[in-house]
Amino acid sequence: MTRRTLLFLLPLGAFAVLAGFLLRGLWLNPREVPSPLIGKPAPAFERATLDSARTFSPTDLRGQVWVLNVWASWCAPCRDEHPVWNAFAREGLAPLVGLNYKDDPANASRFLRDLGNPYLVTVVDRDGAIGIEYGVYGVPETFVIDRAGVIRYKHIGPVTPEVMQRKILPLLQQLQKS
Repeated sequence: MTRRTLLFLLPLGAFAVLAGFLLRGLWLNPREVPSPLIGKPAPAFERATLDSARTFSPTDLRGQVWVLNVWASWCAPCRDEHPVWNAFAREGLAPLVGLNYKDDPANASRFLRDLGNPYLVTVVDRDGAIGIEYGVYGVPETFVIDRAGVIRYKHIGPVTPEVMQRKILPLLQQLQKS
């Protein structure tokens, strides 16, 4: 192979590899971003709750399967998913903890007062530090945490009735049996 042929084939090969990666990306679901936290202990924190009467830590729910929903009053998709969480809370299938992310507590309280409060407790994360520990990309995001405090599932974006039925509820049932 001559040097001239090699100089022609090298950029062509690099282009083919790059095109292959880009083509593969067309079939990926942007809502399914793999989280490095799946299978790892949920990050520890202790923070004030929205009602400020107490603090909350994930260790408070050790021994229970529970759900952490990251939301904000300024988030339109959070408003869209809120009826799903209200229905979930009425069923009493697992404790639901809200993480109010980068929000004004007065606005968050008004949001819950107006739309209903499905949360066992709402943790205030005004500076976003807890969200960073959980690898939050934006709101809403939802985590399912097992009895040992290990993150088993992460959903990015609003939870729809379909996501609830197909992913979250079956996982909760499985984790509660084990």
